[in-house]
Amino acid sequence: MTLMLGCIADDMTGATDLALMLANNGMPVIQYIGIPDATTPLLEAAAAVVGLKTRSCPPQAAVEQSLATARWLHKQGAKQIFFKYCSTFDSTPTGNIGPVGEALLDETGGRIALVCPAFPANQRSVYMGHLFVGEQLLSDSGMRNHPVTPMTDANLPRLLQAQLRQDSRVGLISHVIVSQGPAAVKLELKRLTSEGVRFVVADAIVNADLYVLGEAAADLALVTGGSGVAMGLPENFRRQGLLEQTSGCINISGSPGPAAALSGSCSLMTQTQVAKTRQIWSSLQLDPLAISHGTQSVDAILEWASSHLGGQPLLIYSTADANRVAAIQDEIGRQESMALIEATLARVAAGLVEKGVRKLVVAGGETSGAVIQELGIKALRIGPQIAPGVPWTRSEPDGLLLALKSGNFGDEDFFAKAVELVG
Repeated sequence: MTLMLGCIADDMTGATDLALMLANNGMPVIQYIGIPDATTPLLEAAAAVVGLKTRSCPPQAAVEQSLATARWLHKQGAKQIFFKYCSTFDSTPTGNIGPVGEALLDETGGRIALVCPAFPANQRSVYMGHLFVGEQLLSDSGMRNHPVTPMTDANLPRLLQAQLRQDSRVGLISHVIVSQGPAAVKLELKRLTSEGVRFVVADAIVNADLYVLGEAAADLALVTGGSGVAMGLPENFRRQGLLEQTSGCINISGSPGPAAALSGSCSLMTQTQVAKTRQIWSSLQLDPLAISHGTQSVDAILEWASSHLGGQPLLIYSTADANRVAAIQDEIGRQESMALIEATLARVAAGLVEKGVRKLVVAGGETSGAVIQELGIKALRIGPQIAPGVPWTRSEPDGLLLALKSGNFGDEDFFAKAVELVG
């Protein structure tokens, strides 16, 4: 099978979200962890999704890692590059979406790139260039108080323009044009390109809009957005006779072994999920202050876990509300507290696997990246969907099952549903 689509995701849960979207639309896919190199084997797949950890790192580091990944994907034969970021456009005034997108557009030789984070299945829509979370503008949603990337502006062209070079203009394709179909979108892309626009935000409020955008993007060297806009890309390769209609997901039902969940996300949805799960599973809350003072250790956490393994699944979490997060960050620092929790949960994950856990649910993009790195996992196959944007995955070649969940995804019963699906 020939590689056709090369994808770069700015965090681990985003990568699995995208891989699931492609698999559900009949494109066999493999997910790689971290920047591939000359020793990375190209496993058979029509699409390769590389999960990086570049959402909140310094912009220059994000650019360098993304470019290295794009060059590897091109070398493997990728005909188009997809840059995936969060459906809530998680970024700061300096990046990293803009700088990475700009560098990738230069690298691919493209003249214009599509920008669309919409994902209607998870209540993310774009209208007149403004990003909505359900019925709220992004700036009025819980993302306004995100501890790492607080989103206080819902105007995507304005957000993106601030992150780009002065010579990179941002345009808009409104829903009036999208509703007219792929031909109308292609014509508008051509017009905007002639005017020197390099990035174009596209409206999308229902799945049909995303299929329109996907078809219109068939000839673009670079497409950017949330996983939603990728749902229309596999069909472009079928129209060219390069891809058969097939299932992209593997079967992993009835898998043996204990299950555990680790939660580092502090999103509103994850707070609800943790509260719900605590009612039915054994659970332990991590205290960043206690960890920093040496009164809560990884060994003690694993000792607690050992006494609860073998029966129902268990939950270990640092999830807390905004007030608690702010208090912790005030005492030990924002970046320091994040790094402390990620490192602790990653070491706990490794300890749980050593103790026989074979099904691991991880909530939070940064936490997922840290866990995957600690476990030394290099590639994942995509299994069944647990919730929109969240599949079970199987590590290659050792067969550990992992569900990597973005903080905002899933309903309140997510953790229990995930374990039941592969029970």
